[in-house]
Amino acid sequence: MIRPDENELPSRRRKTVTVHVGGVPMGSDHPVRIQSMANTSTADITGSVAQCIRIIKAGAEFVRFTVPSISDVDALAAIRQQLRKLGYQTPIIADVHFNPDIALKVAAYVDKVRVNPGNFADIGKFIELLEICHANHTAVRIGVNHGSLSERIMEKFGDTPEGMAESAMEFLRICREKQFDQVVVSMKASNVRVMIQSTRLTAEKMDREGMHFPLHLGVTEAGEGEDGRIKSAVGIATLLADGLGDTIRVSLTEEPEAEIPVARKLVSFANSTAQEGKPVDWSGAQTDYYRRPTHKTGNIGGNLPPLVYGLDDPGSNVNLLHATSKELTADYLNKLKSELSAVLVYEPSANNVQHELRWLRHTLDEANCKVPVIFRLHLQDNNEEDFMLHAAANLGGAFIAGFGDGIWLTNDYPLPQQQIHSVSLGVLQAARIRMSKTEYIACPSCGRTNFNLIEALAHIKAATSHLKGLKIGVMGCIVNGPGEMADADYGYVGAGKGKITLYKSKEVVKRGVPESEAVEELIMLIKEYGDWKEPD
Repeated sequence: MIRPDENELPSRRRKTVTVHVGGVPMGSDHPVRIQSMANTSTADITGSVAQCIRIIKAGAEFVRFTVPSISDVDALAAIRQQLRKLGYQTPIIADVHFNPDIALKVAAYVDKVRVNPGNFADIGKFIELLEICHANHTAVRIGVNHGSLSERIMEKFGDTPEGMAESAMEFLRICREKQFDQVVVSMKASNVRVMIQSTRLTAEKMDREGMHFPLHLGVTEAGEGEDGRIKSAVGIATLLADGLGDTIRVSLTEEPEAEIPVARKLVSFANSTAQEGKPVDWSGAQTDYYRRPTHKTGNIGGNLPPLVYGLDDPGSNVNLLHATSKELTADYLNKLKSELSAVLVYEPSANNVQHELRWLRHTLDEANCKVPVIFRLHLQDNNEEDFMLHAAANLGGAFIAGFGDGIWLTNDYPLPQQQIHSVSLGVLQAARIRMSKTEYIACPSCGRTNFNLIEALAHIKAATSHLKGLKIGVMGCIVNGPGEMADADYGYVGAGKGKITLYKSKEVVKRGVPESEAVEELIMLIKEYGDWKEPD
């Protein structure tokens, strides 16, 4: 691989066709588009229009609405019509899950329709949808969800990245056969590793079969606050660095307009590290996970989880050797190999840190050097949000790929050490390589949600945030809920107006729990299964 100091790192983007979503074109010849999804009831036309305007004013280029029933089709058409009368031309997208007939009806009134192949088993109706979309100049998103793959895909592949990619490819092949190219593809998962691997696999499969459809990126059910931002940055920025991604949505359990500034920062970050005019280099872009083997030195390396420098004790006999790419000569590599107490503290120097770390891994592997590596990243951010986004965007991809034995973050502007450590642990947790706190798999809510999900999540976090390593799903409804929280230990899922269903792993334990009692019932459930610990 090319040395990063030679300034010849690969650039984005993967070449795609242009898809016209209303009056906004998307694809590799256009900027990465930013979108969000309304969380109002679609039937509430006045409230939906008002929220949509707030989302647009925040900077969204597309706005999506759920269409849970046939009656909501007319409401969404009215929302779009009112926005146009008010002078807002932003494309409107319909999100359809279980009922193909809804997709067929709504396609004539919106600029794009999102369908889930896991819930769209009738291929004949999918072909009919393409015909309607072609006649109305409506684009289609084939949106695969990790938690709602079809039974046939599950039987053959399981809920794996390979299964997700193949789920999309079946429908994309139909699009090609019908000569319909106004298609966007997405691979959504709350597990960031799965989201990245399935997107890379889908891009590889498309390229191999001569398909060039744009990609929609997002980590679904990312949560809120620091955790939601870090998970989204690790997933989205890693793929943007690969040259993948033509539109993004940052899914936060907050008001939808709060997603837009975060998305804009991730796109700006990707643009600042891109180099135009060079082909995308797929080498080193892993589509599976394996931990890079290293020898154990003190409390670093081997099978130990990555340490956080300044929080964890590396061990008294560890020899920390600092280096940049220019210093990593053959002689230096031999020194690292011969000194068993050595730990390489690598300080990235290139603009594109993700590709530089791929080069580093390749260099160490070529030299058969098993030295543990700590990534030391110095940032120059003057606020906490930028700091966490840049740390996650730069380093998350390496840890996702199983490379890295430690993280060491510093910043020009003073930030509390506790905050720096929290971000470091958040990056490792997002990469699923070190679980250090409760993980909340929380959806951003939408018009299908019949309770205040943001408020419920706050109550659940207040009661359970001390349960280190436990995974709790907090989901607005059953559309994505049981599937997307499939690897959660416990689940809190909306089941109608004011009612909650509680899960232990994938199994329903209690149905119809009143919302006012549901958090306490969740705590009792955690205690019943022996996972409760009293707060310190």
